[in-house]
Amino acid sequence: MACELILVLDAQSPREVAPVLRQLQGTVTWVKVGLEMYTACGPDAVREIADQGFKVFLDLKLHDIPNTVAKSVESASRLPVGMLTLHTGGGREMMQWAVKAQHTHAPDLLLLGVTVLTSMSAAGLAETGVTGSPEDQVVRLGRLAAESGLRGLVCSPLELGPLRAVLPPDMSLVTPGIRPRDAKADDQTRIMTPGDAARAGARYIVVGRPIFRAPEPAAAARAILAELAAAG
Repeated sequence: MACELILVLDAQSPREVAPVLRQLQGTVTWVKVGLEMYTACGPDAVREIADQGFKVFLDLKLHDIPNTVAKSVESASRLPVGMLTLHTGGGREMMQWAVKAQHTHAPDLLLLGVTVLTSMSAAGLAETGVTGSPEDQVVRLGRLAAESGLRGLVCSPLELGPLRAVLPPDMSLVTPGIRPRDAKADDQTRIMTPGDAARAGARYIVVGRPIFRAPEPAAAARAILAELAAAG
């Protein structure tokens, strides 16, 4: 199955990125709404973007007691979203409750477990009490997520290989930290090019600033899509 592109909206309001979104209609299918925009605008942001014809990936990284997360999944299921994230660090019971709510209220919603944030280095993990490498922690949490019933994970592209080696083949892997060869790394510490990520087993790649900061965003998006297509 071909790897798909998800566009990140690093803004507080859909109106801030409306000119670029208009340019990208018909080129980009998926758009990611994160905490910044959702906190500022709430569910209306999701509806506004969906009304423009985009599929919405709602990246809230839910992490709370099982009942609260399950109720949050139920609430999100009333919105036009196709993907929703939660932190795998919440544990088995929390993930199982979330999966049960998703099956009951939104059978087509893809719940994605967040393992280790791409901004976290080994030193950063050690400061939180995790003494293993980022790769070890990602694999540990990835296994737990699969056992808990999740059908997808968010992970660094550098962990794609290790995860593909231990997870079911139908597990969707979504990878931020993607940068074309001529783009800045910004705050991402574990990065990969679009084509390399696709060849390593990514089902979706997440890209924001390399498209939004490009002189011609639509051309930048098309170049990434062409690289994904060439990667097969």
